[in-house]
Order: sequence, then C-alpha cells, then structure tokens
Amino acid sequence: GAGADLQRHGDKVALDIYNARLPTQLAQRLDVLDFATPVQFVETHSKGSGAHMEIAAKAPFEQLAYQSGNQYVIEIAPGKEKEKKDPNAPPVYSGNRVTFNMQDIPVRTALQLIAEISQLNIVVADSVTGNVTLRLNNVPWDQALDIVLLAKGLDKRRNGNVIWIGPQKEIADREQAIADAKLKLSEVTETITEYIPISYGKAKDIAELMTQKAQQGTGAAGGGTGGAAAASSGFLSARGRVSHDERTNTLLVVDTPDRVNGIRELVAKLDKPVQQVLIESRIVVATDNFAREIGAKFGISGGFQSGSTTVATSGNNFATDTMENIALNNRLNNRAGSTGLLSAPGGTGGGITVPTLGNRLNVSLPTTNTKAGSIGLSILGADYLLDLELSAGQTEGRSELISSPRVVTANQQEADIVQGQDIPYSTISAGAGGGAAVPTVAFKQAVLELKVTPTITADGRVFLNLNVKKDALNSYYTNASGSYPIIDKREMSTSVLVDNGQTVVLGGVYEFDKTDSVTKVPFLGDIPGIGAFFRNTQRSNQKAELLIFVTPKILSENLK
Repeated sequence: GAGADLQRHGDKVALDIYNARLPTQLAQRLDVLDFATPVQFVETHSKGSGAHMEIAAKAPFEQLAYQSGNQYVIEIAPGKEKEKKDPNAPPVYSGNRVTFNMQDIPVRTALQLIAEISQLNIVVADSVTGNVTLRLNNVPWDQALDIVLLAKGLDKRRNGNVIWIGPQKEIADREQAIADAKLKLSEVTETITEYIPISYGKAKDIAELMTQKAQQGTGAAGGGTGGAAAASSGFLSARGRVSHDERTNTLLVVDTPDRVNGIRELVAKLDKPVQQVLIESRIVVATDNFAREIGAKFGISGGFQSGSTTVATSGNNFATDTMENIALNNRLNNRAGSTGLLSAPGGTGGGITVPTLGNRLNVSLPTTNTKAGSIGLSILGADYLLDLELSAGQTEGRSELISSPRVVTANQQEADIVQGQDIPYSTISAGAGGGAAVPTVAFKQAVLELKVTPTITADGRVFLNLNVKKDALNSYYTNASGSYPIIDKREMSTSVLVDNGQTVVLGGVYEFDKTDSVTKVPFLGDIPGIGAFFRNTQRSNQKAELLIFVTPKILSENLK
C-alpha cells in the first residue's frame, strides 16, 4: 500500500508519498498567494515510484496532518508569533513559593536550603562567606535566590541543572581569563586560506563591510586589507586579511579556522537574492454625461393695404423690403386682383414671390444638436404666412477608461514604466535678419507613467514612494504663432505603507458640472404654454471621477 512521510524544512512542508501513481493533470504548480492564507504555492510532481508535494507557506504557521479513510489531509494554519523579550523588563519568577524567617544565618546555609527546595545542583565558591538575615513570605524560590545573591554581592551562572555561585568580581575575572585565553590561542593558531564565491551581491562591497571600508587596492585580483585596522571590524583577527577578485566575484579570506567559519556564516546571511516586488497600479477614469435641449422657430409674415398705405410685417427688414417691393411693383403695373403684397399669377411681374424662411422667422432658437428631433408647421392665408418649428434633443453617454501599468523591481530600487505618444505641434518664429517667418515643429508628451520605489519592511509589508501620471490630448489652441496642444493632466505623488497583496485607493477626484440655461425673448418667453415658442432651454449634467489603485506583491524566492 501507499505510505506518506511528512517533514517540515523552514518555511516549507514536504510530503513524500510512496507506492503511488500521480495523474498527469495533477502534476502542476498552484499559486494561491491571493487566497489570504499562509500558503503561497503548492507544487506536486512524480518522484521515483511515488509522488512529492511541496507546500511553501509564510511563517509563522502550524501544520497538522491526519488520515481520514483513504484521504491524507494536511492543514496549514496561521501560527502565533513569538513574543520578543524586552531586555529591560523585570525578570519573571516561576519557582515554588517559599517562606523564610531566619536571623543571621550563614549564606552557604541559606543557599543549601534553596538547593533542597529547587532540586537543583548548586556549586558555591570557597570565597563565599558571611551571614544573612531573611524574612521572606510566600515568594518564588528563584526570586529568593536572586535576593540573597544581590544582598551579598554574588552572581550565578547556570549550565543545565547546575548553578555555580560566586562573587561577582570572581566570576567576571574568570570569564575575562577565558576570553583572553581564546584570544592568545587565535594568535598562535595556524591561518588558512578560504575562497568564498559571492552569488547575489558584490564581493567588493562585502570585503569593505568586513574591513570597515579600510583602504584597499584595485586590479584583477581586487584589493586586500589586514592587520590592526581590519581587526577592529570584529570579523577578522589581528592576522586576518580579506581581498576580492572582481572577475569571479569571489572573496579571498586568510584567517584562523574559527574566524573563517564566522565569515562564512556572515556571508551566508548577507549573500541572498534581493527581494522583488510586483507593483500593479490601476487608473480608472469614469464619466457620465447627460444633456437635454428644447428649442423653437417661429415666424409670421403678412400685411394689409389701406388706401394708398401698405403695412407689412415679417421676421426682419429684408423680408419686409421684399414684400414692399412686390407691392410697389403691383401698384405700378396696376395689376387687377392683386393684394399689393403678392404678385398675381399670369402678370408681367412673374409668379408669387415671398421672403426666404430665414428672413421670415421672428424667433430662431433651435436646438444646437443637428441630429435632434423636430416638427414643422406652416399656415398660408390670404394675407399672412405662419411658420413654426419645434425641436428637442437628448444626449446620454457613459464611459470608463481603465489603465493598468505593472512593473517589477528589486527592493529599494526605483522603477519607471512609460507608455504614450509625442504630440507634434507647429510654431512660427521670425526669420533671421527680418526675413520670412520660419515654421518649426516641436513635440509635447502625453503619457501614462508609473514611477515607484518600494521598500520591504521587516514585518512583510511594502512602503511605496509613488508617482502616477495619466495625460491625454484634449484639443489644440491656435494663434498667430502656431498651434499648441492642450493636455489634460492627471498626476499623483504620494508615499504609502501597504500590506503584501493588499489593494488600496491612493486617492481620486470627483467632478460634477451641472448647467441649466434658458435663451428666450423677454416677456414672451415667460408666458405659460405658448412661451415655449419663444425660448430655448438647455440642461446638462456632467460627472467625472478619477480613482487610482495600487497593489504591491512581494515575489517570494520560491515563486519562479
């Protein structure tokens, strides 16, 4: 039958399943970073006669595995972060509580009583002497021990279940002697040479760090430092030296074995790939437009003749002049049956002549939208002509423009991504020496740009310095010196702290433009009902909203 072996290695959980066949469709990598769980990805593939599953999770986390029927279940849950101890915090005592009421007893006897209660092995130096008076009621035994040591100027060192107690100066001198002995030993220990390749950083930078930026040479084999100046760095001994080779990016270390091992551990911690961040920004420009307009055209032309007087009315003087000329022509020709304003048919003056429509209108307030709906009405009587047109139009529009620039950059490195166009425009400048004007062409940018510098914090969040820009061409301004583009600018610069994978709104602009206008003939446009023939009404609402979002995602070293 199949068997399972579950192991945890740092921030990974590995499961090996023996004597099992993995279907091809299940041999894949699942990225689950966006599911708000500790798990970042799950990768499964065949291995020998079984299968191997690797689960990468973000610490701290806890795993639990159990078998239910023919299913093997692995649960990954967020773990509790370990509380960091404050070095300035008072000590916490957890020993069994004791009560002492003793007068002037030897210190060694008091320590023996505490040893019997704590069941610990206590070794007391021969130099510990003197008496002590104790009156302690219901206190932990470990606190009682500290009180006795403090009162007599003593100190302790613990190794497992053995406590060594002696005067503070004696213990300090012993520890100093051990340190001096190690130092003298390092001075006579044979040095070794170690070559440490650097994978992600620069060997030169690490060498300068180890020598506190002491002066170093250059060349194919890099530079080297050593001696007392290098020893002050704490990484090298007085005899230690470190140099670097730029061509192979390798550290060359000469020192005692202990120091070399320490340097190796330091390099292992420093020489790591720089974390990278994917920054996705989203710029949303939404607009909502509404416009309604009602207009009218109205005109009345006509007249009458009383004796030798002819009265005519129409939209303007051009129309009345045309009508008066007809009446004068009819009168001179003494045309029978003529009203004086219109040419009689069949006469020498030709056919009927009336003013054009544009000249006959008393009110001309149509809609500005040429595609609006309209209806016209004309009434022709014996001595008058009535023209009427009503027009109405309504416009609605909604738009949404989404721009989503994305860029990947290393921690604390600025990234810039630009997409747009250079808009040409012409200018005219005076020629040299008063000559002819010279046209020139210049360019102005209208771009979508994301400029960002991320900094990954110790708790896994991302601090962003951002500049987001979204320009667009509006129109051109033209004067005697040329045409110049008018650019609609939308730009934001800010600094923000964001959780890994979290989407935040950096900001936005909301605009609402409401316009109500009425163009009318005074007094007549205010008459209820028929006043609509003497006015033009416009109403418009324009809404625009700009929103800028940003989402940073730390690219895990495990995600390839």
